[in-house]
Amino acid sequence: MRKLFYHLLFICCFFSSLNGKSEKIPSLIPLPKKAEWKANRFELKGGINIILEGKGLSQNQTVLQLIRLLTENGVKLSDIKEVQSYSDIKKLSLLNNSKEIVKSIRLQIVPSISGVLNNVDEGYTLDIESQSILIKATSSKGLFYAIQTLKQIASKDNQINFFRGCTITDWPAFSVRGFMQDVGRNYMSPKFLKEQIDVMSNYKLNLFHFHVTDNPGWRLESKRYPQLQSPSATSRKPGMFYSQTEFLDLVRYCSERKIVLVPELDIPGHTLAFRKAFGIERMSEPRVKQIFLNLINELCDLVSVEQMPYLHIGTDEVDGNEKPADDLLPAVIAQVKARGRQPILWRPGFNIKEDTYSITQLWSTAGRPLSGHQYLDSRLNYLNHLDPLNGMGLLFFDQICQAPKGDSLRLGGILCCWNDNMLLDECNVVKQNPVYPGIVTYSESAWTGNSLENGQKYLSTFPQPGTQAYVQFRNFEERLIQHRNLYFKDKPFPYIKNTQVVWKIIGPFDHKGDLTCVFPIEQEGIKSLYNIEGKEYRWRDSLLYGGTINLKHHFGWPSPIKEKEGTVYALSYIYSPINQSVGCWIGFQGWSRSGRRGGPLPQQGQWHTTHPKVWVNKEEIAPPIWKHPGLSAQSDETPFFDEDYFYREPSTIHLKKGVNEILLKVPQGGSSWKWMFTFIPVEVTGLNVREVTGLQFGVTPDFKLKD
Repeated sequence: MRKLFYHLLFICCFFSSLNGKSEKIPSLIPLPKKAEWKANRFELKGGINIILEGKGLSQNQTVLQLIRLLTENGVKLSDIKEVQSYSDIKKLSLLNNSKEIVKSIRLQIVPSISGVLNNVDEGYTLDIESQSILIKATSSKGLFYAIQTLKQIASKDNQINFFRGCTITDWPAFSVRGFMQDVGRNYMSPKFLKEQIDVMSNYKLNLFHFHVTDNPGWRLESKRYPQLQSPSATSRKPGMFYSQTEFLDLVRYCSERKIVLVPELDIPGHTLAFRKAFGIERMSEPRVKQIFLNLINELCDLVSVEQMPYLHIGTDEVDGNEKPADDLLPAVIAQVKARGRQPILWRPGFNIKEDTYSITQLWSTAGRPLSGHQYLDSRLNYLNHLDPLNGMGLLFFDQICQAPKGDSLRLGGILCCWNDNMLLDECNVVKQNPVYPGIVTYSESAWTGNSLENGQKYLSTFPQPGTQAYVQFRNFEERLIQHRNLYFKDKPFPYIKNTQVVWKIIGPFDHKGDLTCVFPIEQEGIKSLYNIEGKEYRWRDSLLYGGTINLKHHFGWPSPIKEKEGTVYALSYIYSPINQSVGCWIGFQGWSRSGRRGGPLPQQGQWHTTHPKVWVNKEEIAPPIWKHPGLSAQSDETPFFDEDYFYREPSTIHLKKGVNEILLKVPQGGSSWKWMFTFIPVEVTGLNVREVTGLQFGVTPDFKLKD
């Protein structure tokens, strides 16, 4: 569980003494359960022995990752000596341009570890002294996760690479920490998937949910039924699928990184490609059952139980001619079980009375665990719905399985990315969804656990300063920014520090169905009180924090506004140390990337169809020139291009030296689904982003500046 002490311990502004020097504590994600930092360092100079104690470690991916980590941090491997003592101990001597060995890194698999309280097989201890590093675990998984922590401890000072001295005892709160990618709708190359798997691995996620079939395509090769990959059955990117060889390679690649690949053959809904392939009109046809049983056998013949212990069979969103015969799903579940695999099913989903064995994966607010069934939680974490700024707060405060840690039924959760619309390019899935900041943030929640029982209060807006929740997230944000800068320089990472951004709001004013209605604040300027039709309106006392504010959340989570529609104005002030033109993320009523819900798209001259407006120092900021103005909500075959602020060119605003007034008009009504706004200056650096330096935020023109 998260502890405030450890959040304070790890933030970058906290320093400790090291041989008379002031040195930063490493920004670790996910946060270890216990950590003590020492006044020493293990410097990567001179000879090093790597001592392996445990069966099979000589060929283990953990050892390869350790050697790769050492070479990336300056260790020379031109002269490696291997000494075999006896079957369970192996020693590698890395001379590192030295004639003698003076240091050691010891990896041990031991029967038990003192202090590891949960998911023992994934726990570890890491002890770093000036001359030695000792890693203990009960399995190769624990050793692997210790190496991931060691990667983040690596540092460099005055041309000397080193690991900061520490003692860490760590284990995960949940046994399943997953990420799902939808390749059924949009094929992604194995190389691109491996890039995402590598990020999962770095942050200790251990399950890759591979949604490999859907209406646009059945993407997994079947040698028995090759018509499944025929162009006539595939509506998007025909001919693009995963050969059995490629699939096996992905399974192996995941396994080497302690990740289980779980394929999903989604039935009986989401089966348009399947039905096209066989000329099937209704899923209730008798021949459907035998085809699916054969497909399950083909897949299970391909991959061993040890490498693929689970098989996801979907069962959600079943309508019309997708409704199956009564015996289809019971037979499929029985066959999966007979092949030694555990089936996973979506819930809400098709109810199967005979099912007493499956794992249920919960989605949407209607998802509820089945009595006696193990379950996975995906209710709050669909990346396609998340705003990159506010969404990281949601993932951070999401209490997975509504518990601080897992148990025999609460297995954990899976972070999901549903890119329903056609992608123009596969890389757009990580540009147009906060995939990488999402994986990093979710890893913290899934590994560390969340003890805040009232975290749902913070799913729409950030907590108030001074609260424990605010301090926790602010400190996590510091670490998140460090990881963005260190490890995602060449990857899209649409997150900038924004807990310091503060707003006050007034309203909602009754626009009486006219979203263009002008209220006195636009004519009279900023005042403390407005009188409209005999009703007094004042700025609310409760301030809102964040670059993105959900005024009323589309999923019904606690929000600042109770009304269903109206016009709200939001006010903030930005101090700039110089006159400057800067990029600015500006957006209204954000778009989910799984269909253009709440559409159509705005016409030219509109920020959104609800007619919001932006003023900086009373100068109105023009909206972008849209690629697809007025595009219908029902446009799944048209890729997203510039709809959301974080994957289009930022707007340009001019900030004068001193304090600048920011006023936003945010109406809601009509077909609009979300009621939200984003405004925050940003600097774009290639695929990545940075904060505009020197800016400060307040809610009055004379707010107190920080030193």
